[in-house]
Amino acid sequence: MWQLEAGIEALVAVVVGVVAALVWVPGGLRWGLALAVVVGCVGLAVVVPLWRYRVHRWEVSATAVYTQRGWWARERRIAPMSRVQTVDFAQGPLARLFGLATVTVTTASAAGPLQIEGLDRDVALRLVDELTRKADLVEGDAT
Repeated sequence: MWQLEAGIEALVAVVVGVVAALVWVPGGLRWGLALAVVVGCVGLAVVVPLWRYRVHRWEVSATAVYTQRGWWARERRIAPMSRVQTVDFAQGPLARLFGLATVTVTTASAAGPLQIEGLDRDVALRLVDELTRKADLVEGDAT
């Protein structure tokens, strides 16, 4: 799914970049710039999904949800169960095509929600149920 997303984004960037290079860049530089745009976008479309996959991690314990994400800048987050406010399941069109889903854990944190992307649909549904049960067992109002 991430490869298809990156491919679509790269295709749009190539079209815009090549057209811009051909229209606004003078002389022989335009073809060099157009080629650089194509090579750069194809490179990103190949490398970024693989890199993302190697970094993307998550874990649920009895007391917290742990996530790690980011292909360039890494983000590690820990959400104690006592801070969990909502647990959401979402599937965009590409995710549905591949049978995948995203689980979003909203917490009482200024840093925003934790997202676990690219989960198998059934795993995501079980995770939503598990997190909801675990968060319900913790005393407090998640604030």
